Amino acid sequence: MNKVRSLERSKKDPERLDTPTDLSPNAVRELAAKLNVILADAFALYLKTKNFHWHVSGPHFRDYHLLLDEQSEQIFATTDEVAERVRKIGGTTLRSIGHIAKLQSIEDNDADFVAAEEMLRELMNDNKTIAASMRECHELADKHEDAATAGLLENFIDETERRTWFLFEASRSGDASGH
Repeated sequence: MNKVRSLERSKKDPERLDTPTDLSPNAVRELAAKLNVILADAFALYLKTKNFHWHVSGPHFRDYHLLLDEQSEQIFATTDEVAERVRKIGGTTLRSIGHIAKLQSIEDNDADFVAAEEMLRELMNDNKTIAASMRECHELADKHEDAATAGLLENFIDETERRTWFLFEASRSGDASGH
């Protein structure tokens, strides 16, 4: 039986963090867990994209530098919306860099030098990974009849696919065969 939790504070624990929702406790737990992985990956991808933005070099420097700056801003903009969605459904979200490190599936790249085309390909694959994770979360949202989470993810999937496409096309610039 789903009931919207009362806005009144719990008399047992008045300091408990609580949010009213009509989602079941199981739905909140599953969705919050998956959204937190997406959030951790968004922070990891944001920092990797900024890293590559700061360290890109070569004949297409200006174009790649601007592309990566634009993409990093877009990725960062998703973080607050995802975190707030977790809270809106009654979950808790990331609290630290260490928490991000425990949940992220996007691998860091601490190399001293990465060729520009390798940067673009790595980011392209990372964006594909996040899109797949978002699709999995969308299926979970559908299972729990959480249209708001599904709708939010649909927009983010589209943005992620656009980033993937741009990175793919930009990484082909040095490939005369087009492959």
